[in-house]
Amino acid sequence: MASSKKLTSDEVNALIDGLGDDSSSASMGDDDGHVDVRPFSFGSDDLSLLGDYYALRMINERFCRFARSVFLPMLRIQPRISSFPPEVKTFDDYTSSAESFMSLTTSRMEELRGSSLLVVAPAFISLLTNSYYGGTAVRSLRRSTGEFTATEQRVIEIVTEGLMSSMQMAWRDLTPVSFSVQGHEENMQFASFVDNSETVIVCTFLVQLPGSEPATFDIVYPLQTLKPIATLLRSRVQSEFVDDDMSWRQKLERAILNIPLMVTAELAKPKVSMRNLLRLQSGDTFPIQLADGVKVLVEGKDIFNAELGQVGPQAALHLRKRIKANKDNV
Repeated sequence: MASSKKLTSDEVNALIDGLGDDSSSASMGDDDGHVDVRPFSFGSDDLSLLGDYYALRMINERFCRFARSVFLPMLRIQPRISSFPPEVKTFDDYTSSAESFMSLTTSRMEELRGSSLLVVAPAFISLLTNSYYGGTAVRSLRRSTGEFTATEQRVIEIVTEGLMSSMQMAWRDLTPVSFSVQGHEENMQFASFVDNSETVIVCTFLVQLPGSEPATFDIVYPLQTLKPIATLLRSRVQSEFVDDDMSWRQKLERAILNIPLMVTAELAKPKVSMRNLLRLQSGDTFPIQLADGVKVLVEGKDIFNAELGQVGPQAALHLRKRIKANKDNV
């Protein structure tokens, strides 16, 4: 039961005074405090143009699946590749946070009339080179600090070609895009990609290897390049073929059709007593009675009725009728 005790007049006055003090102190804080307020117009900046980059995140996830096949022949192990959410920043901010010595490959996206930049750390290039030519992928033997060797340049070409092909397949469900390599640099200061003040979208990918530190590489898009397809990048439903991976379907079909099956021709099922079986010796003749037809079994299941014959010098079976499947034969 609730208490029926009432507040005294002194207690009521104390509560009212307390409320008055709080409101007065709050008003004093508003009058005396300095708040930095700047006007902002929603939707006026370029960062909101592509929404939450849903389609781009889906493209990056598909790219991770395709990119595994690029590193598998080099590392001789199946790497685990994952993508981070796209980041929006100026190119100046991106270059200031990255190392000066990197593998920088610029590719042309002809359909979008723009370009992209593939950025790979030299330590990862060294690890790939060492593993590709017979070494171990557990650790990197050295960290390049000056320039890439001719061997490392060749590995960069192989990796770039494979990653660009994977990125092209990842983009095809949204819009057909082709990537053609335009140039390669080794220093951020010499990368003629975009102006320093221009906004770019940075897609970072993490490559996890057993027994080694994870490696990362970036694919950078100028915001101006993706503006023509902003509507597609905001769309949750990209196309009716988003999850249709024909290469995966073909590989699965080929694997199933290449499964070896044991085919057996059952000529007869004679019965013999244990006494006669024990008396059998090498050279004895065991009479059997052939039926009108021969059963053809696949993995122990009756599939066809056939007729025994001969084609040239070899014995053969002529399939006459398919046996209907029953519950015991399925």
